[in-house]
Amino acid sequence: MDRAAQFHQQALSMEIVIRPLTGAEIAAAIADLAALRIAVFAAYPYLYDGDAAYEAAYLKEFVAAPDAVLVAAFAGAKIVGAATASPMWAQKDEFRAPFEERGIDTAHLFYFGESVLLPDYRGLGIGHAFFDHREAQARICGANAATFAAVIRPGDHPARPAGHVPLDLFWTKRGYAPVEGFVTRLAWKEHGEVVGSVKPMQYWMREL
Repeated sequence: MDRAAQFHQQALSMEIVIRPLTGAEIAAAIADLAALRIAVFAAYPYLYDGDAAYEAAYLKEFVAAPDAVLVAAFAGAKIVGAATASPMWAQKDEFRAPFEERGIDTAHLFYFGESVLLPDYRGLGIGHAFFDHREAQARICGANAATFAAVIRPGDHPARPAGHVPLDLFWTKRGYAPVEGFVTRLAWKEHGEVVGSVKPMQYWMREL
């Protein structure tokens, strides 16, 4: 990284504030958060062709769960990143199924939803802060493990950008590992699709 790029990153990091949102703050931020999810997930590997109304409804439902947390990264008044988490027992059937089918008590498991961040603000430690906040909330709520799901794409996927680096190493450094056989399937509409299609999602998990 050249000196100009280093200076730019330092300037960005100095202006970032990361904190959980609560109550009325969440309601006021829903539209911005929906737009952020659509923008970030449009890129590979999700290739999501998002719908603002659906996103707003999803976020409202997610953060309405007891003990849910929504952490936001602010650059000034602008939300440039966000991450969510809530108890697994409060998630939809398809999220809980891989665990409940194996007799795992989801009352002691925390589910981490999205962690989305605009490209200009990556590499500043914000992703680690998102995990720190969510893991802290999970522990406060008595969870003994945390989990999230990541889309599975073949290595030769035609939309995979040259030089794409998956987040596996970052997640591994955080103490997470993929759990063999723990795969759920979710449907969404990709760019270029007429209707949505089902995608496999691999669960990663760590003890807290």
